[in-house]
Amino acid sequence: MNDQPVLEVQNLHVRYRANRRWYEAISGFEITVCPGQIYGVVGESGSGKSTAIKAIIRYLGKNGKISEGQILLNGEDIAHKPRRQLNKLWAKQMHMLPQNPFSALNPALRVGEQVAETIRIRDRVSRSQARAKAIAMLERVRLADAKEVSRRYPHELSGGMQQRIVLAMAFSASPQILMLDEPTTSLDVTTEATILDIIRDLVQATQAGAIYVTHDLGVVAQLCERVAVMYAGEIVEDAPVQDLYANPLHPYTIGLIACVPRLGQTKSEAILQTIPGRPPSLQNRGRGCIFAPRCPVAVEQCFVEHPPLEQAADGRKVRCHRWHEIASGELVVEQAFTSGLEMSKHLEREPLLSVENLTKYYDVPRGLLDFLQGKPASSIKAVDGVNLGIQQGHTLGLVGESGSGKTTLARMIVGLISRTDGKIELKGKPIGNTVRQRNRDALRQIQMVFQNPQDSLNPYLTIGQAIRRPLMRLAKHNRQEAEKEVRRLLNAVNLDESYINRFPAILSGGERQRVAIARAFASLPDLIVCDEPVSALDVSVQAAVLNLLARLQAENDTSYLFISHNLAVVGYLADYLIVMYLGQIFEVGYGHDLFAPPYHPYTEALVSAIPIPDPNYKTQQIRLSNDIPSPRNLPTGCRFHTRCPRKIGSICEQEVPPWQDDGDGHYIRCHIPLEELTALQQSSPLPQNQES
Repeated sequence: MNDQPVLEVQNLHVRYRANRRWYEAISGFEITVCPGQIYGVVGESGSGKSTAIKAIIRYLGKNGKISEGQILLNGEDIAHKPRRQLNKLWAKQMHMLPQNPFSALNPALRVGEQVAETIRIRDRVSRSQARAKAIAMLERVRLADAKEVSRRYPHELSGGMQQRIVLAMAFSASPQILMLDEPTTSLDVTTEATILDIIRDLVQATQAGAIYVTHDLGVVAQLCERVAVMYAGEIVEDAPVQDLYANPLHPYTIGLIACVPRLGQTKSEAILQTIPGRPPSLQNRGRGCIFAPRCPVAVEQCFVEHPPLEQAADGRKVRCHRWHEIASGELVVEQAFTSGLEMSKHLEREPLLSVENLTKYYDVPRGLLDFLQGKPASSIKAVDGVNLGIQQGHTLGLVGESGSGKTTLARMIVGLISRTDGKIELKGKPIGNTVRQRNRDALRQIQMVFQNPQDSLNPYLTIGQAIRRPLMRLAKHNRQEAEKEVRRLLNAVNLDESYINRFPAILSGGERQRVAIARAFASLPDLIVCDEPVSALDVSVQAAVLNLLARLQAENDTSYLFISHNLAVVGYLADYLIVMYLGQIFEVGYGHDLFAPPYHPYTEALVSAIPIPDPNYKTQQIRLSNDIPSPRNLPTGCRFHTRCPRKIGSICEQEVPPWQDDGDGHYIRCHIPLEELTALQQSSPLPQNQES
């Protein structure tokens, strides 16, 4: 890595205008990025991460301005350059990758043309030359059949493929500095792992500097060389990634790292550590340490005196009055964050939900050409013969990539979509196909918590009205009883009575999800289906919601079907796990079974792709080639054989794999003998319940 910095940001202050007043959003931000270096910026939502990089690239909104500081690009200050001069910088020297790749692509142009256009602007070459270079760039970002992909429009590509197109556009201009604003947050862990590999390889090959913004501490540990931790617009700690994870010096950093669930960590051991409270708004920032109201070790000085960003040993920086005590070991912050709630391990219980041969096919209309050629109508096999059971008071975890059929399965159980075939029984009694065919008691017994709480809450109903509705319609409470129960439910999800008259729009993402959970529990259901309920949340909020779900389950003896693509998250809450791929179940077992060999090669790839929040941890990378196949054209034999890293031959392509019993309720659907799988996977073991 070249020691001459490509970017230096010094004492950057950013303000936003609202209600005729200016509020400081970023205060004293400073960062130095060298060529070939990936610099991580982490923090909760509202910490100012995205605002900081938008200010650096000079892409603030009309109500935002840089009030102070320097932004040196190769020694030249661009902090106050006029916009006409910025166009050249954006075209050739500075690029930004957004969280949503679709928003960065022109929906009316083929993706190959969009990459070629970037090359024509930079190199001033002919269309044919630009197209050839675009194809080569698409191959560099590991797109299979790059020529065919280049002819497609953005809406025809998966999220992972769209992100690779945006990467190709950015690196085709040979930028000197690249801003990456949570580019993998909405992707599956397998796709995320591939995108991170591509980013790492391209940065090393081009020697561009990069700033990677995220709330995922595992990504930072595996990708970045140095990391700055932000809170409420300030850098509170800045250090090489190895030092930060080995010995964090700021209580906020310690809290963030402690919030991340480790592989193999379960609710039966202890609840996750959390950071109480929420970040302050722009209008409500005190004069002392900005983290003091949430800090478990704050003293009087912290509330009255603002700490400076001090230089610590080995080039580290920290903004805390008590960092010397933390560094010496006199003050142990982890103990202050630990909560004492313990979960007892469940014994075998009576069956609650039984699903047999559940199937969902979608008919695909024939095109005119297919009709003239006499081709029969085809169908999409979204869910294909699934069998599962859930016991009273237990959690069944369901994992798999997008397109594996998890959400379709969940919506059939809830009754939001009809099933093509199969049977669903609740407490031994069959229930109707859809909600319209189910009686009031069946509707009361099964509730759902969705991935995006904003979309599942009516924006025109107050929080009290949203929770009161199921209490009166399903639980048959009268108005007075419902009002009392609303307050109890809000208290159960750690929200006070002041939220009753608030609307969803003014709540944070974590608060909205707590309201959604309270509403789900309002009818005293036996089963709650949780469809990716924490995937869009910060790690601190995620830990709080997982703890909340575990506590409410223990108090109410409720069962969960918990869906996620993150095995570490679902493994924490689940008593039993199912791995699903292309509409079929490929592995079932208790949580501990899925983190020790043998496991299905698909499960192995899912676990391998999880970014571990420990920069010292190294494992053999298992990356799945291509995207998950379309359910319209399912592979023959084993449906996973087209991507399987352990494929053994034609038997995988031609024959449906058998179920193999590993004992104690652990079953794997694979042609490879379990002894051979164990030997292969023990040579590259996966992480086990690591301590932070």
